[in-house]
Amino acid sequence: MAPFLAYEDKGPDTHRVPLVLVHGHPFDRTMWAPQLERFPGTRRVVAPDLRGYGASPTTPAVTDFSGFARDIEALLDELKVESFVLAGLSMGGQIVMDCYRLFPERVRGLVLADTFPSAETPEGVRTRDATADRLLAEGMRGYADEVLERMVSPSASAEVKAHVHDMMTATAPEGAAAALRARARRPDYAALLPRVSVPALVVVGAGDTFTPVSDARAMHAALPDAALHIIDGAAHMPNLERPDEFDSALEEFLARVDARQPSPAPPRL
Repeated sequence: MAPFLAYEDKGPDTHRVPLVLVHGHPFDRTMWAPQLERFPGTRRVVAPDLRGYGASPTTPAVTDFSGFARDIEALLDELKVESFVLAGLSMGGQIVMDCYRLFPERVRGLVLADTFPSAETPEGVRTRDATADRLLAEGMRGYADEVLERMVSPSASAEVKAHVHDMMTATAPEGAAAALRARARRPDYAALLPRVSVPALVVVGAGDTFTPVSDARAMHAALPDAALHIIDGAAHMPNLERPDEFDSALEEFLARVDARQPSPAPPRL
């Protein structure tokens, strides 16, 4: 059976743990271009386009946030990737947390970049629903123009800014709107974090205003076995803005996971 999601699958199967990269909203798997260049030299790397994004289909639309995690699980089953490190940025980080909630026995490590665990506030639900309505009515360009300077820092290169803007404007409004509505009703992962039994890496851009450093520090404090890396000169997308520093932190973390023996899975919530 052909996989439902579009994806990249690069690098050799080795003794090193495979790396799965989960993009944020409203982006696609090309968000991970620097990492897809660097890490397949030493390990297998899988990067899907989430349902409704990139080259993946927008229908059937995701209606429950856990659908993203189930799509990833099905893809990894199809690719015969049994255990892995999950890395996600922003909404992708929340999907990574949902994956750990649903199938923790397969996860060897978590990378949570520029994200936060708490459920949406009532105001946040209204805002995401209103944004979904706007995207369906107006398309993606106006939204992309407005948020670009928060997605990346003022010092980001013109090439990075163009890449981020292009990803946003190429996203189907129907897919982005469905994801916003599902995300607005996602679970609260705060109680999950203290139960995580695998190593974690928390990364954040020092200038991120969507998910500020204080959110990253709180996640780092809640996780039993975590490292925190704050990247200066970056906003919401440090993997693109400062790829060398991001990749160095990720490489160090992956080496630690490679050296660790699998541990028993925690009880599900």
